[in-house]
Amino acid sequence: MLGYIIRRLLAVIPVMVIVALFVFLILRLTPGDPAAILAGDSATPAQLERIRDRLGLNLPIYEQFIQWVKMMLQGDLGVSLISNTSVSTMIGQRIWPTLNIAMLTITISILIAVPMGVLAAWRHRSWIDYAVMSFSVLGFSVPVFVIGYIFIQIFAIELRWLPVQGYTAPTQDFIGFLQRAILPSFTLATIYVALIARMTRASMLDVLGEDYVRTARAKGLREGTILFRHALRNAAVPIMTIIGTGFALLIAGVVVTESVFNIPGVGRLTVDAILARDYPVIQAMILLTAGLYVLVNLLIDISYTIIDPRIRY
Repeated sequence: MLGYIIRRLLAVIPVMVIVALFVFLILRLTPGDPAAILAGDSATPAQLERIRDRLGLNLPIYEQFIQWVKMMLQGDLGVSLISNTSVSTMIGQRIWPTLNIAMLTITISILIAVPMGVLAAWRHRSWIDYAVMSFSVLGFSVPVFVIGYIFIQIFAIELRWLPVQGYTAPTQDFIGFLQRAILPSFTLATIYVALIARMTRASMLDVLGEDYVRTARAKGLREGTILFRHALRNAAVPIMTIIGTGFALLIAGVVVTESVFNIPGVGRLTVDAILARDYPVIQAMILLTAGLYVLVNLLIDISYTIIDPRIRY
């Protein structure tokens, strides 16, 4: 297992190099002068030259890439062109709201979706199964921002149970964090629950027809023990795969949800940077997103050997 982990870690390196090269070339190969794009149409030649010197645009492109990678490995992601603040500092201030809400979303999704999928497979072709599948279709069909506005209308405006927007750190006030994070987390979880529940149902249907399940029933084991201890464990590999794949949906949903609920996370930071054409921030956010996605998939791959001891790499 250790050898597999080492090989997977080594496989991450070329992936991140390709991502870094792509992010670097976004600005450098944009049609026109990158300095003019950053400075605007009214910039003077002196201003353009200062920007070129600051970004190293006068150097050969391979030297620019080498310098950029060196700075990145040292934790220097550049300086925002709008606020003149270190990009690393800006991300450090915004990353925790996003991570906290993402973790709450994943927890809610797994706790709801896995039992839904198991129940739908157990009661195959019953009204429960049809209800779960209908919810899955609805969860995929309705845009995230529409679900967010519906939740705000019902739970914040009509019932006045929860605040509309804002964020409180869990280290400062955990109850306040939950009150403000419940709506955005459930909004994000809607599509995630639909995805996981659908895959759980399909995987469980494959497993429930196996001989060892019939043998367990013949021995008189309780149905709950058969479903969750025997069947679910053997169906867990594709479920874990879809959880990792669905992480991409979660990243995309964070950008929209943080704008709807006015949460000061990296989603809002990305939107603001795109609108302001703040390229250093955009580059850093693409790298961060790619790194998180690769890390999650690495953890999912490693979890296979824990879930199913028969799997060896």
